[in-house]
Amino acid sequence: MPPTVTLERPSRHDPGPGADPDRQPAGARRGQSGRPRLQVLDGLRLLAALGVLSWHYTGIQQALAIWGGRTRDVVPAAHAVGQYGWLGVELFFLISGFVICMSCWGRPARDLFRSRVVRLLPAYWVAVLTTSVVLFLVRPPWVDQRELTFSRVLSNLTMGQAGLAVDDIDPVYWTLWVELRFYVLFAIVAALGVTYRRVVLFCGIWMFAVLLTPRSGLPLLDLVVMPQYAPFFIAGVAMYLMYRVGPNPLLWGIVGFSWLVAQHEMHTLVRPYISGSGHPLSFPVVLTVVTVAFLAVLGTALGAFRRLRYPWLTTAGALTYPLYLLHQEIGWIVLMKLHGLVNPYLLLAGLTAALLALAWLVHRWVERPAARLLRRWLDSSFHALRRADSFERAERAEQAERAAPGGAA
Repeated sequence: MPPTVTLERPSRHDPGPGADPDRQPAGARRGQSGRPRLQVLDGLRLLAALGVLSWHYTGIQQALAIWGGRTRDVVPAAHAVGQYGWLGVELFFLISGFVICMSCWGRPARDLFRSRVVRLLPAYWVAVLTTSVVLFLVRPPWVDQRELTFSRVLSNLTMGQAGLAVDDIDPVYWTLWVELRFYVLFAIVAALGVTYRRVVLFCGIWMFAVLLTPRSGLPLLDLVVMPQYAPFFIAGVAMYLMYRVGPNPLLWGIVGFSWLVAQHEMHTLVRPYISGSGHPLSFPVVLTVVTVAFLAVLGTALGAFRRLRYPWLTTAGALTYPLYLLHQEIGWIVLMKLHGLVNPYLLLAGLTAALLALAWLVHRWVERPAARLLRRWLDSSFHALRRADSFERAERAEQAERAAPGGAA
């Protein structure tokens, strides 16, 4: 999930298309303090989350406990939209590529680690524990209680449960495993130092690996390269480069090639959603939604939405992550309990409003105070690491001095 972001306006020293971004003055490459927030991405993030929510509440028909498995009949108008709401995930990945590149620019790799820990873990831990308690108490029919073990809950707290071959407490967590692998890949660039050349090279190498992976037959390579989702991250990264240094033919080529690969991958990605919706989905509609997602983030990169500044979008962006984490299992239980007792559209509206309120509570009383505490802990850990490094360097220098001819006995 993309982090909190601020808008970087290119300064008058920024190079135009065709200039060498790595040779511009240092002051031109650094972001300026006090920049206005990039609120358009906040709005897009909320739109993506609501899209995923609409898929789980109105698009799925394979879950008999939800609307009796008759979503298309009970909420037909909502189903017409919700059956394509899962594409919000692809929009999330585009935004994530854009924002992670932005947040790493000019900063050491440890800042990427700190920002991800602070942004992701507090709300995630609360969501895992809250959802687990609700599932234990309610025992919905779609959850095998024999598999809802204490060990499984603890494993989910790592956020790496997919790597441990442990099922997610809430199925929506699968996207976090994809995001984590992207962060690790980009951390390589951050460790070397984020520059225009290195980021372009990163995009090129990753895309070439995407082309090789299906032919390799190597599960580990598929796990690392993520060919189905990589085009969205790569396009998002390239769009941020457009935003930072201006569009040029190379960046247009990366974005365009990413779109071409993404449209191919959608043929595979759409299959489980066809099964979930219980009827065929229109591939032209799928491709149109993906294209609109590309254009929305691209428009942000090119400044098409610079006039769209509304304070409420900042709050919307803050609520997106906890809303995403909490909505599926808890929402399904509410729908199961109240189906037939309340008008379905009124139920959908009330449930969405209640979850947004819950997301605000998590943001206000968990994420914000926990972020301050985690930053202090992590900063103290980094300080201890720097002290240890300094001590070891001094120790090595002393040993070298003693080993030199004429050194101390």
